[in-house]
Amino acid sequence: MKKILVVDDAAFMRMRCTQLLSDNGYQVTEASNGAEAIDKYKEYQPDAVLLDITMPKMDGIVTLQELIRLDPAARVAMVTAMGQKNMVITALKLGARDFVVKPFDADRVMDAVKKLTS
Repeated sequence: MKKILVVDDAAFMRMRCTQLLSDNGYQVTEASNGAEAIDKYKEYQPDAVLLDITMPKMDGIVTLQELIRLDPAARVAMVTAMGQKNMVITALKLGARDFVVKPFDADRVMDAVKKLTS
């Protein structure tokens, strides 16, 4: 069973992603901010990460940089609100492999996760 780390400061978004992924056979762990995401990544060693860009404490770009530093093979898809095109481009240049726009479409999330874990 593939393991996914869902990182978002909004509990509702984590819950939606976790439910969708669990229903599709993935094992899911959640983190509510970037610092927690780093700890969970080290402990959990997920196959893929869905990472929100805008979060307090440590934003998604800084978190992505730290994840890539820890594990250059980390498979990360950024989760972004509309209008964050420049941040998405930055994230992709830094090593993110995909992105999903909020409010997300379930099929798009699944496509991203399948791409990351295949």
